[in-house]
Amino acid sequence: MEQIWLKNYPPGIPAEINMDEFASLRDLLRSSGELFGDLPAYSNMGASLTYSEVDKASRDFAAYLQNGLGLHKGDRVALMLPNLLQYPVALFGVLRAGLVVVNVNPQYTVPELEFLLQDSGASAIVVLENFAHTLQEVLKRNPALKPHVITTEVGDLFPVVKELLTNLMVKYIQKKVPPWEIAHTSEFNAALRTGAEQTLHHVPLSHRDIAFLQYTGGTTGVAKGAVLTHGNMVANLQQVGAWITHDLQDGQEVFLCPLPLSHIYALNACLVFMMIGAHTLLVTNPSDMHGFIHDLKKYPVTVLIGVSTLYRDLLDAPEFSDVDWRTLKVANAGGMPVQRVVAERWKKATGHPLIESYGLTETSPGVTCNPLNIVEWTGTIGMPFPSTQVTVLDERGKELSLGEVGEIAVRGPQVMAGYWNRPDETAKVFTPDGWLRTGDMGFMDERGYFKITGRKKDMIVASGFKVFPNQVEDAVALHPDVAEVAAIGVPDERSGEVVKIVVVRNDPTLTEQDLLAHCRKHLAAYKVPKIVEFRSEPLPKSSLGKILRRQLREAAYLE
Repeated sequence: MEQIWLKNYPPGIPAEINMDEFASLRDLLRSSGELFGDLPAYSNMGASLTYSEVDKASRDFAAYLQNGLGLHKGDRVALMLPNLLQYPVALFGVLRAGLVVVNVNPQYTVPELEFLLQDSGASAIVVLENFAHTLQEVLKRNPALKPHVITTEVGDLFPVVKELLTNLMVKYIQKKVPPWEIAHTSEFNAALRTGAEQTLHHVPLSHRDIAFLQYTGGTTGVAKGAVLTHGNMVANLQQVGAWITHDLQDGQEVFLCPLPLSHIYALNACLVFMMIGAHTLLVTNPSDMHGFIHDLKKYPVTVLIGVSTLYRDLLDAPEFSDVDWRTLKVANAGGMPVQRVVAERWKKATGHPLIESYGLTETSPGVTCNPLNIVEWTGTIGMPFPSTQVTVLDERGKELSLGEVGEIAVRGPQVMAGYWNRPDETAKVFTPDGWLRTGDMGFMDERGYFKITGRKKDMIVASGFKVFPNQVEDAVALHPDVAEVAAIGVPDERSGEVVKIVVVRNDPTLTEQDLLAHCRKHLAAYKVPKIVEFRSEPLPKSSLGKILRRQLREAAYLE
């Protein structure tokens, strides 16, 4: 497919990036430490670390991993941490030691954590004490797993008095640390003190070396570790950086990150803004809207990321109207499709459009983005980043023409090396000529902008007609009395499948008849839901805030 998007690139955006600028993430990290030393790098719960302090602490942690634990190049280290100051220190320490980061969602259950540790072969794990009881159960269930365990408490990198008070509050007043007992653990702060007295040995790193095993459910629901090399990550940071930071100022930006750093979207953004010396505000619990909005009011935030559901929650919060948005430059939305009603409300409330982007774990993750100078939300995922090829394929792998819906496929230096120890799964997602099949259906328009119509696995086939859940959800969400909605396909003897919507109401008086009448005004007849289920509880979501259609679909098939 011709790269017609290049003709519509914003001024100053290059068609290609320079992959040779950094040999590894370690070089990129050290460059930021040297350039922005005394500037604030990360803040959390009122405490901050400068770039120099992060550089020093991550060096000490890297030395401890090498000498105190005896880890060697390529060994895997799991990080089971929420957004705390310890996360960037541990992350950069692992990478500087020449090791591989395995990000772990702190909300993982015992079976999920056991699988990840076993599959990755992690030699060590850094875990917040709040979640140590889960690790304890894993180690009891599977004695063959013997990772070095480094524990940390919420306030460990706060100033001394604040550290003591915070840790006492979390453990004894709030009682957020369930009892746990694991033999032979190390404490995070003790590891830093030990590492400060040890030598950090230089480990040669290149674009080919692995930086992350980033686990993803993929299309089958079975977790797979996407192998992301230093080259993949360096490339995508330069690609996204060239696009997002073009009109931003080095050392002047304030980036608020409410999404978990264990997710590739937030992780990438964290590293991109580190490259330009931004002050990153880490939100530990974005569901605490009072605390979240407190940060928005306290700091002159210039860049914000989030998913559609998070932006909607912000808009619905009573304190939202108290936020001054005059300093905001970029509000980026990714991780899931943005609903039109959310984008329109956001622009009306803040005066700024939502800049929607698109990516996936297997692409480090950035693939496309809308220009930052748009006036209104475009309803598309934008154009491919520099050095990125995107096309649309049919079932046989044939390239489709403009406007034709098919499976979106990607090629570029940010595309993963494959799935960890799964050559069969790797072969399934790559075409013979190197295109990564994304599992997302969509098309390209005449400007080179791409639009997602839905996930291939979520597509509903009703009486032979293809229905994409995104389209149904967008229409339903336009009703002012709808708080949340998910559309799924359920079995039907006559039609094969029919459309079902699961709805959380703003107004309990909203009826099925009212909602279906609304749908008939916005949807073709075959897309109008045949079944409506109202729920009083929020719909199931991932740690990123994405509604889990698969859980709803599985429950429906069991009914």
